[in-house]
Amino acid sequence: MTTPLRKDAARNRELIVAAARGLVDEGTALQLNDVARRVGVGVGTVYRHFPTTEALLETVATPSLEALAAYGEEALADTDPGRAFETFLMRTLETQVTDPSLAPVTAAAADALPRTTELKQLLRSTGAALLDNARSAGAVRSDVEQGDLVPLMCGIAHAVDVRGSGSDPSPGPGPGPGPGPGPAERVDTARRYLATLLAGLRDRPRPV
Repeated sequence: MTTPLRKDAARNRELIVAAARGLVDEGTALQLNDVARRVGVGVGTVYRHFPTTEALLETVATPSLEALAAYGEEALADTDPGRAFETFLMRTLETQVTDPSLAPVTAAAADALPRTTELKQLLRSTGAALLDNARSAGAVRSDVEQGDLVPLMCGIAHAVDVRGSGSDPSPGPGPGPGPGPGPAERVDTARRYLATLLAGLRDRPRPV
């Protein structure tokens, strides 16, 4: 049984997670010393709550993982397997391109927190079940495998990042790229790219 935190300790934990969330959203590498300075506490206080940077980053990512897991349960109850599969991929991608804590946590080979492992396993099993249902219904090509999904989704997320960075293989004279796109623009780009991918994943009768 977990002992409840004292009010001051619980408040410190909330402030630490909020500060970490801010640093991650800013694109700053997460360091416990930086979090302590931002909160205005000693680094020992941060370590008492989060012994490693990985544990803190996973805590930051947990709300997004939990939201995706809940949406996965809704998708599994959808009576249209193709729609369920596609909307789950869309929701996953939207979260991935708007929450920068998600990619490093989901890509990590080992987890610092048992809750992270539980959620990642749940999401993998949900994705596999949705894909199986869509293939069985003829909504997705039969040669699409579960192992294809993560590389394909990561490829789209990377493409969104490249487009947002203003990368140009043949830069010319003039000012450099301006501020990156906001969340709404990133989501719109991700949706367009995923729509193109889904069009290729859908099953079609082969020509005779």
